Amino acid sequence: MATVITIDGPSGGGKSTVSRMVAARLGYAYLDTGAMYRAVGLHARNRGTDLDDEAQVQEMLDSAELSLTPVDGDTRVLLCGEDVSEAIRSAEMGLVASRISALPLVRAKLTELQRQIGARGNVVAEGRDMGTVVFPDATGKFFLMASADERAHRRVEQLGEQGETISHAEILAQIEARDLADSTRALAPLKPASDAVMIDSTSMAVSEVVNFIVDQLAKK
Repeated sequence: MATVITIDGPSGGGKSTVSRMVAARLGYAYLDTGAMYRAVGLHARNRGTDLDDEAQVQEMLDSAELSLTPVDGDTRVLLCGEDVSEAIRSAEMGLVASRISALPLVRAKLTELQRQIGARGNVVAEGRDMGTVVFPDATGKFFLMASADERAHRRVEQLGEQGETISHAEILAQIEARDLADSTRALAPLKPASDAVMIDSTSMAVSEVVNFIVDQLAKK
């Protein structure tokens, strides 16, 4: 069986950073599934796709040439040959990704692609339904969370480092809206797998979270 480690959790919980570092420690590939949904959301927005029209959604998916390329321990996202790695990281695209990920056509296509990548083995997959839907038989499952206030604080700092200024209150509202949308959708809602190890990182440094996960895997 292919070795797959899943790290799920809500927006802004540090999944991407932790998953990249765990993958590096283990010598595994890093599968950023959130980036895949953001890229498809960007493609839909650029095309003016009516997300309530299944025919338009299918046409959009058929035209979306999506690939993930590992570069220096990170993952670059190519959409129709264009590197959109930075363009998809805005808070706006996070909300678009939340909406588009609830569409059965989109989720079916990306779940299939994610499983193809996971079948190669030695993968750390991060997202919202990796341990529950995409890789239910994963070798190790973790659910990473933190308080909404702490996640907003981290996001404001991250955007500030990128030269973007946005208020804590605005980011907090976006995070709470994303949490509600992700956890209440009918299709693959955000929730921990029954056999996932729960991690509250509110008061933990990234290195502590990474060490904890690696230690848990070593015990297996």
